[in-house]
Amino acid sequence: MPADFPALAINGGPAAVPADDPAPEWPTYDDAEEKGLLDVLTSRNWGSTHGDVVATFEREFADYQQAAHGTCLTNGTLAISAALRAAGVGVGDEVIVPPYTFIATASAALFMGAVPVFADVDPLTHLLDPDATEAAVTERTKAVVPVHLAGRPAAMDAFVALGARHGLTIVEDAAQAIGAAYQGRPVGAIGDLGTFSFQTSKNMTAGEGGVVLTDDETLAAAVYSTVNVGRVRGGGWYQHDSVGLNLRLTEFQGAVLRAQLARFPALQEIRERNATLLTTLLGDVDGLLLAPEDPAVTAHGRHLFLMRIPALAAPGRRDAALRALAAEGLAEVSSGYVPLHRNGALIAESKDIAGRLSQPYPVADCPNADLVSQDTIWLNQRTLLGSEQRTRAVAAAIAKVVAAADDLVGDE
Repeated sequence: MPADFPALAINGGPAAVPADDPAPEWPTYDDAEEKGLLDVLTSRNWGSTHGDVVATFEREFADYQQAAHGTCLTNGTLAISAALRAAGVGVGDEVIVPPYTFIATASAALFMGAVPVFADVDPLTHLLDPDATEAAVTERTKAVVPVHLAGRPAAMDAFVALGARHGLTIVEDAAQAIGAAYQGRPVGAIGDLGTFSFQTSKNMTAGEGGVVLTDDETLAAAVYSTVNVGRVRGGGWYQHDSVGLNLRLTEFQGAVLRAQLARFPALQEIRERNATLLTTLLGDVDGLLLAPEDPAVTAHGRHLFLMRIPALAAPGRRDAALRALAAEGLAEVSSGYVPLHRNGALIAESKDIAGRLSQPYPVADCPNADLVSQDTIWLNQRTLLGSEQRTRAVAAAIAKVVAAADDLVGDE
C-alpha cells in the first residue's frame, strides 16, 4: 500500500464511504406512481386489451427514443425473442451476439430455435466488435444483436453497414441504455429493431416489463402480433392471422412506467453528473482502465460504471477486492458477467439444435471476453444517484483498493 493511502478498512483503517451515507434506495417512486396505480385499480380496466395506459406509454416511450413504433411486453428477454421472430429468425438460423452480456441476449435466440453465435468484444469498451462479428457471418446468419452494455451505445454505424452488406437484421439490445444516443440519435431504432427492459434494476422500472421499438411498420405489426396471440392491430378479437404468444403488459405496469418516464430525465442528469465526476477522479489512477471517450456516443445510458483492473485477474484477487470495497462502505459493486461462450447450458442447447439439423456447431474463440471477465468490476446505477460528496468517497474507496490490489489475498 502506498504511503499516501490510509490502511484498508478490511485491515482496520477508516472506511472511505461513510456508513451514514448509503447508496440511494431503488426503485424510487412518489405520488405519481401511487395515483396511476389507483386510477387503474378503480377503472377496472386492468388488462391492456381494455385500457389505454399501456398504449399511451408505448407512444410516449417511442417518442422519447425517437422511434415510430413501440410495443410493450412482459420482459426484456422476450422482447429480444419477439424482435427476432418479427425478423423471421427461426429454427436453425444463426444469431450473432456478444459473449460479455446477460444470458438473455443469447437465450432469446434459443427460444426461437436459433443458434447464438458468439463474436468477441472490444477489450476497451466491453462491446461487440464489428470486425469479429463480420468474421462470424455464415450462410446461416440471420441477425446480429449488438448490446449497448452499461448504457454505452455499440458502434451502430458499423453494424448498420454490416447488416446492409450481408442482408442481416440488426436488433439493438438496449436493455441498459434508456436515454442513450449514438451520433445524436437515441438508440432503439437505429438498427431494424431495438429492445429495452424495465426489470427492477433498470434505470426505469415497473418490476418487470420490456418494449420493442422500430421505424419499420411491417416489423412493428409482426411484433404486435407476436405479443398479442397472433391478432392484427385493429382487427377482430378472434382474428388470429398468425401464431403468437400472450406477452402483454398490464395497465398497472403501464401506469408505473408513465410516472417513471416523466421522472427519468431528472434522474438521468444526476447519473450523468456523477459518472462524469467518477471518470475524472479515477482517470489517472494507476492500474485502473476506463473505456476511452468516443465522440459518436452523444448520450450514455449510465446504467453501470465499468472498470478494468488487470491486477485483479489473479485467482481469488477480484473477490478479495470486492470484500475490501464492501468494507470501505461500497457494497453496490459487482464482478460482472461470466462469459456466455463458456456457459454449459447455452452450449448444450445450441449443440442440440445444430445436431438435430446436421449443422456444424460454431465453436467460439473470444479471448477478449475471457480477459475482461477476469478483471472487470462495475458499480450499479444506485451509486450514480448518490450525492457529489458520496461520489467522491466512492472514488477514494476504489483508488484505495486499487493501490493495494497486488497485496490482496483470495480465499484458499
